[in-house]
Order: sequence, then C-alpha cells, then structure tokens
Amino acid sequence: METTPLLIRPKRKSIWSRFRRRELCSRVIHLGQLPEEEFPPNHVCNQKYNIITFLPIVLFEQFRFFLNLYFLVMALSQFIPSIRIGYLYTYWGPLCFVLAVTLFREAIDDFRRYRRDKEVNRQRYERISLDAPIEGYRPFITEQVPASELRVGDIVMLHKGQRVPADMILLRTNETMGTVFIRTDQLDGEIDWKLRIPLPSTQKLPTDAHLLDINAKLFVEKPEKDIHSFIGTCTRLDEEESDSLDIENTLWSGCVVASGQSRSCLRSFAQASEAVLASALCHNVTPVYVVVDQGADESQSDMGSSVMSESCGGAVPQQQLCDYQASSPDEVALVKWTDMMGVSLYNRDLHNISLKLRAANEIMQFNILQIFPFTSESKMMGIIVQEENTQAITYYVKGADVALSKLLNSSWLSTECKLLAADGLRTLVVAKKTMSKNEYLEFESEYKEARMSVTGRTERTAACIARLQRGLTLLALTGVEDRLADNVPDTLGLLRSAGIKIWMLTGDKLETALCIARSLQLGGGERWHTAPECRKRRDAYALLNELANNSDSIDLIIEGETLEVCLRSYLEEFVEVLRNCSGVVVARCSPTQKARVARLLRARGLVVAAVGDGGNDVAMIQEADMGVGIEGAEGRAASLAGDVSIREFSCLARLLLLHGRRSLMRSAALCLFIVHRGLIVSTMQAVFSVVFYFSSVSLYPGFLMVGYGTLFTMLPVFSLVLDKDLPSSTVIRNPQLYKQMTKGMQLSYKTFYIWTGISIYQGGVIMYGALVLFEEQLIHIVEISYTALILTELIMVALTVVTWHRLMALAELVSLLMYTATLLIFTTYFDADFIRHWDFWWKVTAITLVSCFPLYIVKFMHRKWSNRQYKNIKTK
Repeated sequence: METTPLLIRPKRKSIWSRFRRRELCSRVIHLGQLPEEEFPPNHVCNQKYNIITFLPIVLFEQFRFFLNLYFLVMALSQFIPSIRIGYLYTYWGPLCFVLAVTLFREAIDDFRRYRRDKEVNRQRYERISLDAPIEGYRPFITEQVPASELRVGDIVMLHKGQRVPADMILLRTNETMGTVFIRTDQLDGEIDWKLRIPLPSTQKLPTDAHLLDINAKLFVEKPEKDIHSFIGTCTRLDEEESDSLDIENTLWSGCVVASGQSRSCLRSFAQASEAVLASALCHNVTPVYVVVDQGADESQSDMGSSVMSESCGGAVPQQQLCDYQASSPDEVALVKWTDMMGVSLYNRDLHNISLKLRAANEIMQFNILQIFPFTSESKMMGIIVQEENTQAITYYVKGADVALSKLLNSSWLSTECKLLAADGLRTLVVAKKTMSKNEYLEFESEYKEARMSVTGRTERTAACIARLQRGLTLLALTGVEDRLADNVPDTLGLLRSAGIKIWMLTGDKLETALCIARSLQLGGGERWHTAPECRKRRDAYALLNELANNSDSIDLIIEGETLEVCLRSYLEEFVEVLRNCSGVVVARCSPTQKARVARLLRARGLVVAAVGDGGNDVAMIQEADMGVGIEGAEGRAASLAGDVSIREFSCLARLLLLHGRRSLMRSAALCLFIVHRGLIVSTMQAVFSVVFYFSSVSLYPGFLMVGYGTLFTMLPVFSLVLDKDLPSSTVIRNPQLYKQMTKGMQLSYKTFYIWTGISIYQGGVIMYGALVLFEEQLIHIVEISYTALILTELIMVALTVVTWHRLMALAELVSLLMYTATLLIFTTYFDADFIRHWDFWWKVTAITLVSCFPLYIVKFMHRKWSNRQYKNIKTK
C-alpha cells in the first residue's frame, strides 16, 4: 500500500495574511510532513538596508547629528538670493563629498553582510525525502538542499563539524555511544561541548530509512527566548509510545555538531577510593580514541590527536591515543585527575560506563539508569548507576556548594569552600546515596510520569528529584582553577583606574561566572553580592531595596532571568542602582539580553563599549556606541561585526587608554579648527559688508573660497591627527590621564566659546587692518586680507602642535608653497606688481603679528602651566 508522501505543501494563503501579526503558540508537527500552517522561511538576513531603505536611513542617521544638520541648513540657505554668500559649490561640494564617502562605506559594509548571509543560506544539507513510487513502494532518497529551503517538518541529516541550520529535535545518531556533543559558541559564548541525547523511540530504529516508516507526532511549546529550557513530547502513534522532549533533545540553530570515536585503548592500573570513583562516574565525559600515522601533519590531524600529540611530544606511529570530550573543561580536568589517581574512564555510551582500576587490575561495568543534566535552578547534575557484578544501585550527584550544602550535614564543608573560593577556584561538591531496587523502581515511575506532563513539568520533576536527594552522604569537594588569557587582570585594573566601569555579561552559570570574576579581579567593591532569584514583582522590590542601601560599595552578580524580572518591574530604579555598583556580572545572559543592557545604558546618556569574541556577542556589539570584536577560538563573527577588531583582550587597554584618548584629543582639535576656519572668514565677510553699507557682495571669489577650505589649509589642519601630547608608554602607565579626558574639557561649551572669541578677534583684526592699510584699488584689500588669513591659519596650526611630526612640517610647507605659486600664477585675482612690492609684505606681516602674537603669549603661558601639571607623570 502506498505510504503518505513525505512532503505535503501547505495551501497557499492570502497575501493579506502576510501582514497580520503572527501569534506565537505551541504547535504539533507530524514527523516528515510539512504542517498546514505556513511558517517564515529559514532565511538568515543580517543586512541593515535594502534598495529602498538604504538612502533614507543613511541620510537620516547622518543628519540627526547637530553638526551635519547645521552644514545642511547652511548649504540650503544659499538657495535664497538675499542671503547667498559665494558660489553654491563652495557649500555643496564638501557636504556631498562627505555624504558620498559615508554612503560608499555603508554600502560596502552592507554588501559584505549580504555576502555572508548568502554564504550561510546557500550552505547545503542532506534532507531525507521519499522518491517517486515504484510498484506501490516509495523508496527514500537524500537530497542536497540549501539551508534557506529547509522547512518545518523536514528530516535533515547532519554530519560532524556542520553548523545546525535551524532549531531541531535530535531523532537519531549513528554513534555507538548513542549521544551527540554540540558546541553553542554562537548562542551563549561557551565553546565547551554540550551533551545531547536522541529520542529513545527513534534512536532504537535499525536505520535512518525507518524514520519514514513510523507514524509519529511532536508537540512543542511556543517559541521562547530562553535557550536553556524546552518542553515537548514525541508520540509514536503506531506503537502508542511517548517520549518527553527536554533541552538535551534539542539542537539550536548555530550550534556545531561533534562526533566522538570509540576504539580500544591500552591503559595501566593503580589503587582508587570511592570519592575518586564517584568523580569519574558523575561527569558527562566521553573518551575519544584516534589513530595517528607517523609523519602525519599535526595541523591536519583531528582535535583529539593534536592535543595528545602535544602532550606526548609529537606524533606516535600507529598508536591509539585517548582524549576526553565533555560539556565543560572542568569535567575533563576532574576525569583526568581521577586517571592520575588510578581510575580511568575507559568507555561510555548512552547506557553503560566502563572504568579501569589500576590497583585491582580490573574493569568495572556500570549500567546507566538515569541522568539528571545540570540546570540553573538546581545548580547540580546527577546520575543513577547500577554496578553489574553486585547489582548495587547508587545515586551520585555533584553541584555547587550553595545548592548541595543544604542537603548535607557537614562541619567542614562551608569552611573549605570559602578557602577554595578565596583562591579563585571553582568548587564542586560530590555526594552519593545508595538505593534499594524497590526505592529505585518507585522513583522511576514517579519521575517518568512527571516528565511526560506538559503543564507543570519543571515543578513536578523538581519535586521528584528533591525526594531522591534526601539522605545524601558527602564524598568530596573539588576545586578547579581557570586558565586566564595573558594580562587580563592587569588590563581590567588599568581600565578601572581610568574610571571605566566594567560589566561582564556571560552565558556561564552563576557559580562559574562568579569564580571567573574573582579570578579576573573584576570588581572594585568591598565584596561580591549574589542577587537571589526573583520570579515576581515582590521579589524584585525586595532586591531593589537591599541594593539601594549599599550599591556603591558592592559588586553585584545576577542571573539573566532575575535581571529580566527586575527590569520589567522597576526599570528606571534598577538601572540607576546598577549604575552605582562598582562592578556588575550578569550570568546566564542570552544574546538578546546582552543587547538590551547595552541599549538601556545608551538610552541614559552613557557611552558603552561592548567587547566580545563570539557570535552570541554580535547583537551587543552592534548595539553599543563602540563594538570591539576579538578574533579567537569562537570564529570571526564578533570581529567582523565590531567597529574595531583586536587579537587578544590585553590589547583593549592600549586601544582605549592610548588610542581612545588620542582620538578624542585629535578629534577635538580638528573640530575646533574647522569651526575656527569657517568662523574667521565669516567674521571678515560680516565686517566687509558693514563697512560697505551691508552690501551682499562676496569678499572673495569662489575660487579663493574653495582654495581656502582645501588647497591652502586642509593639509595642515588634518595633520593635527598626528599630534601626541605624551609618549605612549607614559599614557599606558598613567590611566588617570584618560579619566581626565572623560570630563569633556577638550570639547566643551567653554572651549567652543574660547575659539569663537579667537575667530572673531582674528577675523576682525585681519579685515580692519586690511581696510586701514589698503591702497586705492579694492583688489589690494583682497590680496592683503587673504594672504594674512592663510598665514594666520598656518601659524595657528603650528601653535597648537605639541609634538612635531615630519608630515606636519611637510603639510605646512606644501600649503605655503602652493599659495605662493597661486599668487604668482593667477594674476586675475591678484595684482602681481603690488605683490612684488615691499608695501604688500610689511602690511601682511603687521596684520598677521597683531592677529597671532597675543595668542602666542597665551598659548605659551598655558603650556607652561600644563607642563607643571604633567611634571610628575613625565618623570616616572
């Protein structure tokens, strides 16, 4: 009999339905069939613009800044004849040039995003589908389809190293151990491998083709932003069998699939204790064996072999090497420690664990009865195993001391945990409970019933596990040290001394984040305060009152879900409290929450720099005022998305304290000179118009106006970006210099008014001096005033420079030579005979001295005072 077609396309809906707001709800999916409801395509799009919105959005972003809007208004005003000064191209030329550069840059950046999206959407994946029927039988085929053509209900075959193209349910794996490891670096920033388990009802099928022969439906909850939880069920309608769907059955979009290899391995033996045995059992660690050929290039070998080859001093000919694959480096470290103590993890699959004991020279076999993965609520993970020889059933559990200490009666546990935490170690408590056969069967029945429930599943399973954890016996306390990147604590210390507040937003669990923060010496307060879990508005109010009293002296660590509740309940008040904390760590923070935190701080007038190294940081980096991407083990997504890219975190101090400070000083000087350059000539035009009865005649022809803004003054003014007030090493050693810059003294209302006064004074002196000293012809006033104007601008640049660079001197010389050549060549605008006369040069010199010499005296006195301030710094 002919089977149901695998791909059933839904009916085409009205075009108006595309514009209706889609309500998120739970859904039922029949395995291998497309649902009747139409879902959005699996298309990745990170572009900021399209053909229609590109020009309007870019122009809006540019003209929402005051200075850009000012120049636009000035250019538009020149279309009015009564207030027109000069030629239109003198206003519209520079403005259009700047806009053209901006449009070109934005177009290039968005085109690069388009190409990256196109590359992702065109990645091909194997989809299992039914072929045309042959004599009533429909064979299955695997077809290569782009990721953008995958739809809800498709069955996709993934291979080792592939990125998961969409949110999926793990149905089956070909691995002998019956599990899959994934890496979620693009979601939560963690590069550790996480264990995923296929559905039991589909994993037991003989081949992949049998997935098409079963009649199964999946019930999944409505889409949620929480990537750490999932609720659903899978029902086999043909066998009346049901499985619960949890987070360990999911593959989120953007994850990387790994696949371990299982082969034999020769090991030696030693004595072991029960605590070591428990440490080896209650970790989700899988041994991975690889074969390394002699002469094989280490860079071409797989991950496990390259690690082991380094430890062994090179490649080993035809020797089987062992490495461990786990969801956390802590677990690998502890299992390797048990290996050193004489207990080796020999083999593990979905149902069995094999341990080698060196001292007894034997292999212990354990059957896995239940696995309890780590959750942020329980802060622990556990396993129930049965030893094959004795049939003894034991529940082993490991977790944070704050969670397990409540279940244990120990006099030394709390003290030892504090000692290890003070050394910056991440602590784990290991405990056990021996169970009888009847106790386990009773628990299994209750636990299975709780896991099959759709409503209240979390509470019911937590209640079952709570009953299981009564009567635990303490076995061990472990401490693991984080290996930090080079100079990270020193870098953070420099940034704090510079007045920069540091927040750490991480996907790690709270205990891990706290240990990392202590190791990094992240906080600057008296103590770390761990915010309790908040689920209701009342809890958020209690936390707000607690923090409001002493937020200035503490460092706060809070979970992402708790932060969400607090911001939803008391947004303004809680943000203000967080701003007052000396340090903030947000644990279990999703990419969306990271971006929202950056957006909230920016909305309150704070300047935010976001630093990240993974794809999960892209949204935050793009939301911040300045995004810094680090190229690292998690790929180049962050470095491509950031405004700046660095190779390691320690470069951040030099980027902000040195280049950031110099950039601010140079930008301030450049802005002030641009204002000065425009205002001085406007003052001269105003004086000229007043003297000549408010005539609308332009003082200088259009050619001279363009030359003044480009050829004769542009190079010296823009060469100010090379100026340095202090040596690089001095600036890095003294972060308080950066702190002074944050006060905004370099570009404030005070400096603006000072430079406005300078411009009016110099413009007035040059124009009135030229009027007093000019000869009978009007052309002489143009020659004298224009030459004095150019010389004044060049001298002002020279007075501003602190440390001369050869390009600065070259820019001054080239500008002066170009103007001199203009005086001699363009006789239409200048009287060549008068220029060669002594009267011209002494008049220009006198006007220029009156214009600049008083300012030189002021600059000299100000520089003397500044040198006294920096005397102690320069002598260090």
